[in-house]
Amino acid sequence: MNHLKGIHHVTAITSSAEENYKFFTYVLGMRLVKKTVNQDDIQTYHLFFADDKGSAGTDMTFFDFPNIPKGVHGTNEISKTSFRVPTDAALAYWVKRFERLNVKHTGIKEQFGKQTLSFVDFDDQQYQLISDENNKGVATGTPWQDGPIPLEYAITGLGPIFVRVANFDYFKEMLEKVMLFIEIAAEGDFHLFEVGEGGNGAQIVVEYNTILPAARQGFGTVHHAAFRVADRAVLNEWTERLEGFGFNTSGYVNRHFFESLYARVAPQILFEWATDGPGFMGDEPYETLGEKLSLPPFLEPKRAQIEGLVRPIDTVRSTVSFEKEYE
Repeated sequence: MNHLKGIHHVTAITSSAEENYKFFTYVLGMRLVKKTVNQDDIQTYHLFFADDKGSAGTDMTFFDFPNIPKGVHGTNEISKTSFRVPTDAALAYWVKRFERLNVKHTGIKEQFGKQTLSFVDFDDQQYQLISDENNKGVATGTPWQDGPIPLEYAITGLGPIFVRVANFDYFKEMLEKVMLFIEIAAEGDFHLFEVGEGGNGAQIVVEYNTILPAARQGFGTVHHAAFRVADRAVLNEWTERLEGFGFNTSGYVNRHFFESLYARVAPQILFEWATDGPGFMGDEPYETLGEKLSLPPFLEPKRAQIEGLVRPIDTVRSTVSFEKEYE
């Protein structure tokens, strides 16, 4: 069986595509590599923020479903997304930056031997930065070369995802027997699992929690998390494996930028298996990634209708020069 290669992407829900774009571009310095729509709900934007090249394992994506209520954090949810930065010193830079830009954060803390910095955005979406200092395992991406963050401090990819569950024994068994993760550490109610080459880019932190009420999905919460597979053949292997364990799956889904498979692996926990390619460079040149509304071929005939449903968002950055901000 081909093991998972690590985290592919995390998709969350925002109350405002415009504010989301500003936060990820100007505060976090991540590159918008694709501005498209939810392929199953064409009135909804789908924004992809990633590394300089849109590499698999680096992208955080967002839906802005119209009129959706604010979500409620609790148990049985993908509760927090991590972003990798090169060193412990980078975290000190981000503390100063968050202070200057009034981003709520917890200060630098250590978990599982790694330095981390948790913070939230305008929707109370939960994130953390994690230091790659002394990290081994899945390689990270390339920081956005022309963004506002000095390259030695910039975000390079996705780190561990956090999942909060009420039934830990079941979730542990599912991760280990079905998804082939291995538990490598525990601190109190937090358990660290990894897969494949391991390291920050291939880990899940599972929090056992029976005290909080059940989470409710809405803006400010995660919709699903995806894991990397090499290609369609491996995706097919995982379909057979999941269905062999009794899971209902979506079957094969072609998302144009990658190929996918979905399964709800626990109450309110939706996971996706996604191929590394073909990626985001097929319909836009490197210099102007994310600047136009990109549609997969099957939606291109509906372009006029879609452009009438979604309001324009100016995401042109190729004509803008960002000065590196050292605080």
